[in-house]
Amino acid sequence: MAFDYKKEYKDFYLPAKHPHIITIPPMNYLAVRGHGDPNTENGEYKQSIELLYAIAFTIKMSKKTDHRIEGYFDYVVPPLEGFWWQDALAEQQDDREAAIIDYNKKDQFNFISVIRLPDFVTKADFDWAIQTATQKKRDFSRVEFLPYDEGDCVQCMHIGSYDDEPGTVAAMLSYATEQGYELDIKNPRYHHEIYLSDPRRCQADKLRTVIRHPIKPRKYS
Repeated sequence: MAFDYKKEYKDFYLPAKHPHIITIPPMNYLAVRGHGDPNTENGEYKQSIELLYAIAFTIKMSKKTDHRIEGYFDYVVPPLEGFWWQDALAEQQDDREAAIIDYNKKDQFNFISVIRLPDFVTKADFDWAIQTATQKKRDFSRVEFLPYDEGDCVQCMHIGSYDDEPGTVAAMLSYATEQGYELDIKNPRYHHEIYLSDPRRCQADKLRTVIRHPIKPRKYS
C-alpha cells in the first residue's frame, strides 16, 4: 500500500479543531510563487497548481522510468499547501492583530503554492523531473526546490469557507497569547494553509483546511 503522509503524520495534516502548539520539522517542497486573486480564472494561482502537480507526479512516476531515486518508496502525493501574505499588512503587523490576511483584498495576495516532497527526493532528482517534464513542451522554470524550516507554530483545523477563516485565526491568536507566545509572521514565515478538500467537489461549509501560524516566545515589558 502506498505511503500516505496525511495518515502517517496526523499531527501535521489532521489536527484537532481547536488551536494547539506544534513544532514542524524541516521539509522540502515543490514551490511556485505568484500574486493575485486565487479565484481568477487562468490566473497565476491556478497556473501554479497545474505546474506543481505536473512535477509532483513526474517524480512519483519516476519508478516507471530509467531514473532511479535512492530510497524511493511508493507514496500518495501530499496535499496542496500555500503560504500567503499581503505587503501592506506585513509592514504593520504586530502580535495583537488577528487580521493577518485581508480577505476583502484578494487581488493583493502574494503566495507560494507548495507540495511536500518525500525526504528521499534530492535537488538532483528535482532537476531531473523539471528537465523531463519540460520535454513535453511546457515551461516549468517557475517551479522551485524549496527547503523550509517552519519551527514552532500554532495550528488548527478550520471547517468551512476560506472567507470564514478570520474567526479561526482569532481563536489561534488568543490561544497562542494565553500560552505565552506571540505571532512571528514575517519573511520567510507566513500564514500557512494546507488544503484537505477539493473546493470543486466539496460544499464551502464542509471544506477542511489546516491553518498554521509561526510563533515565538512572548516578550513581556
